[in-house]
Amino acid sequence: MSAEKYDKWTMPKALKVVAAIMEKQGRLLIAKRKKGDRLEGLWEFPGGKLESGETPEEGLKRELQEEFGIETRVGKFLCSVCFTSSTHFLELWAYEVSYVTGPFSLYDHEEIRWVSLDELDQYPLAEPDAAIIPKLRKIALSTKS
Repeated sequence: MSAEKYDKWTMPKALKVVAAIMEKQGRLLIAKRKKGDRLEGLWEFPGGKLESGETPEEGLKRELQEEFGIETRVGKFLCSVCFTSSTHFLELWAYEVSYVTGPFSLYDHEEIRWVSLDELDQYPLAEPDAAIIPKLRKIALSTKS
């Protein structure tokens, strides 16, 4: 179902979600959802839902602390996508994030990996996360030129 099928009277309230694009030595951090989770077995860029009154930067910093126990610095906004499923309408905002301190602990995920942008196609990603990959590739190409 696409967002175009909704009109202004039937459009559900958008769920606002933030994602961390964290890079280390040319590789991006992705995390695999735990067994029993609704998105079990799928990979994603870490992050999560914003709480009421939070800015995207505050929410992303909080989510990374809750998911991994790490301190981070949220940088610039990179891109966004809108995603519609049978149950919700989601806005996913991706931000550049830098690791600051703390050991990675896996509270919400089964596994993490650092992968190149080209390797992302080898991992089954949650649909909203997969939708930002072309945008990240475009950003990467524009910074090389």
